[in-house]
Amino acid sequence: MRKNIDIETDQELAQFAIERSADAIIWHDCTANIRRVNSAACELLGYSKEELMGFTIQDINPASTKKSWARFWKQLRKEKFLKVEDTHLKKDGSVISMEIFANFIEFKGQEFGVSFARDISERKREEEEKACVLNEIEKLKNELELQNEYLQGEVVELQAFGDVIGSSPALQTILRQIEMVAPTDASSLITGESGTGKELIAHEIHNRSSRSKHTMVRVNCASIPRELYESEFFGHVKGAFTGAVRDRVGRFELANQGTLFLDEIGEIPLDLQSKLLRVLQEGTFERVGDEKTRNVNVRIIAATNRDLKGEVERGNFREDLYYRLNVFPIEVPPLRKRVEDIPLLADYFFKRYAKKIKKEAPQLTKANVLQLTNYDWPGNVRELQNVIERSVIISQGGKMKFDFPKSKSEVKPTPDYDGGRNEFQDQRILTFAEVKKLDQDNIVKALKKTSGKVFGEGGAAQILEVPPTTLLSRMKKLDI
Repeated sequence: MRKNIDIETDQELAQFAIERSADAIIWHDCTANIRRVNSAACELLGYSKEELMGFTIQDINPASTKKSWARFWKQLRKEKFLKVEDTHLKKDGSVISMEIFANFIEFKGQEFGVSFARDISERKREEEEKACVLNEIEKLKNELELQNEYLQGEVVELQAFGDVIGSSPALQTILRQIEMVAPTDASSLITGESGTGKELIAHEIHNRSSRSKHTMVRVNCASIPRELYESEFFGHVKGAFTGAVRDRVGRFELANQGTLFLDEIGEIPLDLQSKLLRVLQEGTFERVGDEKTRNVNVRIIAATNRDLKGEVERGNFREDLYYRLNVFPIEVPPLRKRVEDIPLLADYFFKRYAKKIKKEAPQLTKANVLQLTNYDWPGNVRELQNVIERSVIISQGGKMKFDFPKSKSEVKPTPDYDGGRNEFQDQRILTFAEVKKLDQDNIVKALKKTSGKVFGEGGAAQILEVPPTTLLSRMKKLDI
């Protein structure tokens, strides 16, 4: 009699423990019919015991199918215990994440499964949030790597002309314009002759803007081969064309959240301008060879030494693109129209280059200033910079000596060459060294005439009547 009482007590204790368990407990048979549940299961899923005991596992787990259940039962029968993570559907239609410990048991000749389950939705949310943070960190890491790749692939040499040095009224006007446009996201078109410092103005706008924490990416539109424009701007995927051995990020993507400086914008071929206009208007593009549309948030600053409005009238530049770029125009005057700035710029460059080569910075005399201000500087600030650097190198004893480039009227043909007839005046056979020197001089003259421009109309390649790629290869071979 005592033994029967103990058995009854044990059964009551077991029943009590099952009902009081914090884990949801569900008994089911081999065909997925729910045979019994505890109170925690009802509370967790929102059903009564009677409702749940009329369900199958598929009713509370829509992801489970007869086929997947058969696989699950076969595995449970073999291994006796399984731990899985799954989702369950509550009565109110919400979905919760569950951690399930399934056990296989045999009782009175029948096979059952007993699953202990607990709600891990909060843990899953925390894991997802952590994953989002890690993904954001990875994204930022990739952006930094892309920016580093860009900076390594193309060294951005700012013609930093003394960080906008000068006191002339013309320069003060430009500084006021920069202050007005910098805080906005408006596109700006900077015009002016070569060497006036248009890129420096673009950097000043970027540095004073809300985008200054991000990259300003520069694209020299004149140096891009025609067939590579799309890849350069928008990037490409591996295998998009011959030579595309890996995915490549375009300049728009590199400049995302920052500024894209389109230097020599007038050199972009007419038939490619529509694609540029699209990304400026819509902020979307596709990499070459890819169907995925990407979004970018980029501020555009463009620069040109051309009369872009005249190019529009001549049909060489799209009118809609011109107005899209020319929201806030800034015209940079040539150095000859801001003579007051020459002494300040010269003094800055003297100190800069003297420090660079570890020489004592020379003092500018009135005669030096007069020499500098009397020259018309066709190459503008870039030419002044080069003349000063050369002067610091060649001057001795603190005495300044300026080596101004000769004007066209002063250039004399070499003794052995008649530039007008393109033939040698005598029959003397030249050495290979002399031929190389002649070739170097000829290319340098063409580059000086075009202010260093290689590609496009009026470029050195056109003057020399060779493809730009051939000229670049020749320049590399001749160390130009």
